[in-house]
Amino acid sequence: MSGGIHEECGIFALSLPRRCDIAPLTYYGLYALQHRGQEGAGIAVCDDGVISIHKDAGLVSDVFDSDVLSKLPQGTMALGHVRYGTTGNNPRLNVQPLVINHLKGRMALAHNGNLTNDYELREELELKGSIFHTTSDTEVIAYTVTKHRLTEKALEDAVIRAMDDLKGAYSLVVMSSQKLIAARDPWGFRPLCLGSFEGGYVISSETCALDAIGAKFIRDILPGEVITISNGELKSDTSHCNKERKHLCVFELIYFARPDSVMDGHSVQTARQRAGAFLALEHPVQADIVVGVPDSGIEAAMGFARQSGIPYGTGFIKNKYIGRTFIQPTQSMRENEVRIKLNPIASAVRGKRVVLIDDSIVRGTTSIRIVRLLREAGAREVHFRSSAPKFLYPCYFGTDIDSSENLFAYKYTDEEMKKLLDVDSLGFLSVENVIRLTEDGDHNFCTACFSRDYPCPPPKVTKKDKFSMPVSGKG
Repeated sequence: MSGGIHEECGIFALSLPRRCDIAPLTYYGLYALQHRGQEGAGIAVCDDGVISIHKDAGLVSDVFDSDVLSKLPQGTMALGHVRYGTTGNNPRLNVQPLVINHLKGRMALAHNGNLTNDYELREELELKGSIFHTTSDTEVIAYTVTKHRLTEKALEDAVIRAMDDLKGAYSLVVMSSQKLIAARDPWGFRPLCLGSFEGGYVISSETCALDAIGAKFIRDILPGEVITISNGELKSDTSHCNKERKHLCVFELIYFARPDSVMDGHSVQTARQRAGAFLALEHPVQADIVVGVPDSGIEAAMGFARQSGIPYGTGFIKNKYIGRTFIQPTQSMRENEVRIKLNPIASAVRGKRVVLIDDSIVRGTTSIRIVRLLREAGAREVHFRSSAPKFLYPCYFGTDIDSSENLFAYKYTDEEMKKLLDVDSLGFLSVENVIRLTEDGDHNFCTACFSRDYPCPPPKVTKKDKFSMPVSGKG
């Protein structure tokens, strides 16, 4: 919904021992990752060394109908991507995978994350003659890998060398005519996992996409690890591992990932329920019902209810047929967006003291409208609880929070937020407890957007549209 936080991308790739209809399998994987990006989708297929690609702006089901899928060739490897853009303003231009032709062959590349030194790398590459066709840092990664490929014997060696140049967040998959290569940045900001399927291998941003095609989870790719799959064999390079302390984005557990995914060994569903339980302990309240905002607030609401003893109830019905690309041609329709997507169940909340649980309050606009819906449905009291701490600082590692100026908790005091939201009480999960969301006590998370404790130096140039250019037509 408008006013929320958006993640950048999802990746799904396959390397199989025999030629098959690999594009539909990739489609199912991307469909399971649709929550990670609704701006564009693409699939590249490798058939006997030849890479074919189809990509466009829109949802997976819009970009790939049965006719499009039937025209993609059978193959042994495929690379798919869903995108939510955080850099640039040309969605069709920046859809991935990118396909690069160079002196030693052709490769397709897709990534999830955000480089912190993309401006410097791009400037350096342009001064040496590189010509950029997109405004995303994915092309910067592609050209950096290509630069090293021209001097290295193997593509995986070029990827390993490129990691010395790349700073920030990147979970990356590269496909050549013979190999599938996956790499994760040394901090492990964004997830990436490995699975097995019909004698071959699968690379995915989340385990839920493995489940979608019946693949078996093997393990998470380590921060700093480079995996190469060639001729049915898998090899791992860990030369960049343990150079930095792991910092998985904690908001992956709070909001981005699907509840049925397991990420770096952590159940997303369990983490969200623990967030709700911590909220109940930190911000107790006398109330009649606990209500979660669909979808990512529901698990936290269950955890709050279980810990507090206040009954959990379904307070909203979500329209399942409207995605984030819902058309908003007029201001009045934009104002009604939340009402169209969510409808309160008046009989559940009328005359009651309601604890409203949402995953976060980012810009505040959506939260204000949701509270208004509860008030109009007859709620006697509304007590807002956020299963994330206060968003106060920019994120430079793959989300669209590029400054503090529009962040609700940064602009207003607690009392001002309470008044603007029209709630009887307001509580946020503490930073101390957000790093305790996992049962095994793993505290290795990035919490920079809450604490300003950045694991690696922020970029020198932070303007998100720094490379934007006007483009006409479909491209």
